[in-house]
Amino acid sequence: MSEKTEVLYNASCPICSREVDHYAKLSARAALPIRYDDATDPAKLRDWGITAEDAARRFHVRKGGQTYGGIPAFVVLWQDIPQTRWLARLVSLPGVNWIAQKVYDHFAAPLLYQMHLRRQQRD
Repeated sequence: MSEKTEVLYNASCPICSREVDHYAKLSARAALPIRYDDATDPAKLRDWGITAEDAARRFHVRKGGQTYGGIPAFVVLWQDIPQTRWLARLVSLPGVNWIAQKVYDHFAAPLLYQMHLRRQQRD
């Protein structure tokens, strides 16, 4: 991997944190140059040029000067981690990719965002 990969995720989301913590452990074991940024940190949001709301709505990855969101972001990250490359290849298949994007965009991301809003109301 020649270009640094950066991940922006909602660390206040228990589901997101658990998943990203898993990727961080895998990437640390392989000594991969992947940086994981907490989207609840205003300085990180400024660096990314993304609003707190946009960061809470979907997972983001930046690589090679391009920012990816949603399933494309996951694919970019998965391609970098040896243990998840198979998943990147699978989700990159045209039919699988279409389904994955629909499920993420219309079910998973909105559900996680609603959970985020409820956590904020409690705080």
